[in-house]
Amino acid sequence: MTEPHPRRAAVTGIGVVAPNGASTESFWKSTQEGLSALGPVTREGCEHLPLRVAGEVREFEPSAAVEERYLVQTDRFTHFALAATDLALEDARLGQADTGEAPYSVGVVTAAGSGGGEFGQRELQRLWGKGSRFVGPYQSIAWFYAASTGQVSIRRGFKGPCSVVASDEAGGLDALAHAARAVRRGTDVIVAGATEAPLAPYSVVCQLGYEELSTCDDPERAYRPFTQGACGFVPAEGGAMFVVEAESAARERGARVRATLAGHAATFTGASRWELSREGLVEAIRAALADAGCAPEEIDVVFADALGVPEADRAEALAIADALGAHGRRVPVTAPKTGIGRGYGAAPVLDSAAAVLAMEHGLIPPTPHVVDVCHDLDLVTGRARPAELRTALVLSRGLMGSNSALVLRHGATGAS
Repeated sequence: MTEPHPRRAAVTGIGVVAPNGASTESFWKSTQEGLSALGPVTREGCEHLPLRVAGEVREFEPSAAVEERYLVQTDRFTHFALAATDLALEDARLGQADTGEAPYSVGVVTAAGSGGGEFGQRELQRLWGKGSRFVGPYQSIAWFYAASTGQVSIRRGFKGPCSVVASDEAGGLDALAHAARAVRRGTDVIVAGATEAPLAPYSVVCQLGYEELSTCDDPERAYRPFTQGACGFVPAEGGAMFVVEAESAARERGARVRATLAGHAATFTGASRWELSREGLVEAIRAALADAGCAPEEIDVVFADALGVPEADRAEALAIADALGAHGRRVPVTAPKTGIGRGYGAAPVLDSAAAVLAMEHGLIPPTPHVVDVCHDLDLVTGRARPAELRTALVLSRGLMGSNSALVLRHGATGAS
């Protein structure tokens, strides 16, 4: 087992825009109470499509959060990223004035799976309906999965190392890992996270090829992983952004260290080969624990990937037991995403936000809609469970075969 990193990457700010809350506070309140935000798909143009239930962000007005000159250039998924970044920087007490004198000290890394489908669809409709003169110049960039990284850095004047991760749903955790590595190598601050907006008609049609997608029309039954009634996952929009910086520097400036990004690892096992994801997750978990210098029995809670497909759920339950040994059958497991939907690359970032908040409040949020668990897991259901939480493990798998594991430690752990 390796020694912990001497320059630890700390989370000092969190910004959330999710189906169950357009702020970090409202997100946590709904999450800890186990409230569900799943409901019928209401987006125009989706009425005739087989996808009936999703996690829509309803309490968000882009014009109230983002300047008009950026709104016209960007898609909904980037609006989420811009708004969540503002919330995260405010939480970290890092405003424009704090970073403006050293723009090369701040970088940005995001992950996205679907990109700007709503913007792209609108511009293509104008092209075919009215002609090329009615297509705006931003069509060339707004749809791109890297758009959020670019727009966050431009709007804020951040000129440090910027990147985008394209590794399927697991990209959300991989983006946080990229941020941690950049900080360990000397970058002062990285803004990192993932947001998605996959509910435009074009985007929904693209998802219909996923066999794992739930087409159940009952919000109470559409997304129920780890049960006999599991029938797939429900998609969601929204996401979260984090401010990541060196723990020592954060404490020196008096910032609150909410958590540390202690360890991460990723593997790849092939598209929809869920029987292989067991082995892939085991390797990712073990390597992430080694990266964190963490023993299996130190894990206090697991935030599960929770795909909602029987074969995949079984593989994940077995992987937790394989990787954590006897502790894997006792450790509390939760999947709060069943109340908001599985937001592709944003899903594990929202789980990470929930994990940090759970450690701060000593409360494991429940798994909404799930009652009869059919796997050997201590799945937290019904009500939140009080617990002393020092270390959390967040898991993610992608439909194309990526697997990722992230170890988070409570901000007070190892504080000087």
